[in-house]
Amino acid sequence: MTQAAPAKVGQRLEDVDTPALILDLAVFEKNQKTLFDLVKNRVRIRPHAKTHKCPEVAKRQIALGAVGMCCQKVSEAEAMVEGGVADVLVTNEIVGAPKLERLAALSRRAKVGVCVDNGENLNALASTGAKLDIYIEIEVGMRRCGVAPGKPALALAKEILRHKNLRFAGLQAYHGRAQHIRGMEERHAAIETSAQQVFHTRKLLEKAGIPCPIVTGAGSGTFMLEVEAGAWDEIQPGSYAFMDADYAKNEWAAPLPRFEHALFVLSTVMSRAPQHAVVDAGLKASSVDSGMPTVWGREGLRYTHASDEHGWIEGAKLPALGEKLLLVPGHCDPTINLYDWYVCVRNARVEDLWPITARGAVY
Repeated sequence: MTQAAPAKVGQRLEDVDTPALILDLAVFEKNQKTLFDLVKNRVRIRPHAKTHKCPEVAKRQIALGAVGMCCQKVSEAEAMVEGGVADVLVTNEIVGAPKLERLAALSRRAKVGVCVDNGENLNALASTGAKLDIYIEIEVGMRRCGVAPGKPALALAKEILRHKNLRFAGLQAYHGRAQHIRGMEERHAAIETSAQQVFHTRKLLEKAGIPCPIVTGAGSGTFMLEVEAGAWDEIQPGSYAFMDADYAKNEWAAPLPRFEHALFVLSTVMSRAPQHAVVDAGLKASSVDSGMPTVWGREGLRYTHASDEHGWIEGAKLPALGEKLLLVPGHCDPTINLYDWYVCVRNARVEDLWPITARGAVY
């Protein structure tokens, strides 16, 4: 059940009920402009909706020039299409009859792409009769899904060509582990290695007379490295729009721009002790898989640990009972999935409320 919004348009930020997911519109818009201006006319941009899960965000990205959205699950793709997005790529393997039926149904409403790394899964996709764009996911360092680059990918491409309802659309080459390599030099080296694997695979495809229309991949921590490597035609950044505490730990240097924090969890001090304060934003308000949130704009305060509904604040000049604190989530994607609404703020006033339509879309 979608919960009622924790705020009203026109309300002061300090009066918003908590915990609430706050989006600073001015910073969000600046982050968008930074990325789109930087890569304009160099590669296609297909932002990842797994981060924002919101058609309102997607429409703003498409208005700036995005060709469509990436999604990780069929249910995310359904939410994007229902919200007006006409082109979605599921950057994941989709297995199981119920999901395949829904993917096929979605392909009758929008342009749909999907990744494969296995011939058996490819045959199951073909058996739906759906017209789908098929991307071969190649393993370029993530050590998760993906067929090996080179000859194994070529063999799978040949299998795709046997199915009249399927179109070989290109390669998915995403090095997720590289996104949070802290040093620029090491991050750059990881992407260069991935690029060589892409070049090798594309060369084998071309030699076999199989056009490879698109190589897609890249993330917020590396996208300009992929652009400059020249192996990718399309990038898939997601977190750049909001940024989180973990991404802030990366080294940011040319050619990568530094994005700013636009996403916060607004919390209230609900208890006060001599050595700490407790806020009403715990594990159910902010994901801690990539570390604890940081306290925004309050030097000397630290969010030290959390339980289900409580967060401990320690440090100098502890906040008073009832005081509001902005927290920067450690990891924006799973934090967003905890909320039904973005409370969109400009100049400390609520300007809009955007529903997080794909919240809980994990199937």
